[in-house]
Amino acid sequence: MDSSVLLMLFHPDVPPAQDPATGRPVEKARERIELLVSGLSKARVQIVIPTPVLTELLYVSGPEISRVLSEINGAYAFVIAPFDEKAAIECALLVDGAGPSKKGRAKKKEATTETKAKVKFDQQIIAIAKSNNIRTLYTDDGKLSDRAVLNGLSVVHTWDLPLPPVPPQGELDYPPVDTE
Repeated sequence: MDSSVLLMLFHPDVPPAQDPATGRPVEKARERIELLVSGLSKARVQIVIPTPVLTELLYVSGPEISRVLSEINGAYAFVIAPFDEKAAIECALLVDGAGPSKKGRAKKKEATTETKAKVKFDQQIIAIAKSNNIRTLYTDDGKLSDRAVLNGLSVVHTWDLPLPPVPPQGELDYPPVDTE
């Protein structure tokens, strides 16, 4: 899961991404993410937080770093995955136009307006996912989505997540009717 999704979960004031189908903010984005986390937890599936994503989440958290870390470390739902040697190897092998081709020659770089740091950040997230045998990335970042798909990952956006069920209509409390 990347920071575009996690931020909405841990910081309710973060605005949701725009749904490309409507051009409007994703309806009930946080509730959709909470439903996802709940469902994955019940299925005993852990959500991997790559360390670069954790850094961004904690940076935005400011004085709430302790609260966010406590929630992450105290929940079975989350596991933090480092950028380790295995991830570094995966990162070197990524297909995104920035690394060497199969024949050892440098590939033509993608035309991009992104900073080199942003590209490297995205590459680390994908490499950590691949080195941990993760097949699905939850993100609302378009460039990260494109890179992830190019590298064999499935991508799920908040607008793809189901809406939480509407609670059944409650009963109204009326005083008993006197039939006499």
